[in-house]
Amino acid sequence: MMTDAIARSQKLVAQYPNNELARFSLGKAYYDDGQYAPAKEQLNVALARKPDWMVVQILIGKCELSLGDRAAARSAFERARQLALEQHHEGPLAEMEQLLGELSEP
Repeated sequence: MMTDAIARSQKLVAQYPNNELARFSLGKAYYDDGQYAPAKEQLNVALARKPDWMVVQILIGKCELSLGDRAAARSAFERARQLALEQHHEGPLAEMEQLLGELSEP
């Protein structure tokens, strides 16, 4: 079943296919609905257009984790951690440190 958020975001992407914010909105709507593969696909398009978008990088990592790809999740979280450091975002940095720590556990 398609949520209202997904439907609205799909319309935006149809109108503005090159707009990274529209792609992010659709990816986030899919993520919130538990549809991690299409979420990751849309988020990757947004990230390709704006490679330093830390929030998108974090969500891609969370999609990878939900899809069971711990190595890809670790890679995404390490990149997000680097962006958090460069952009001086303490909250996301702490979150990435915690998630990376959890991924290091067996």
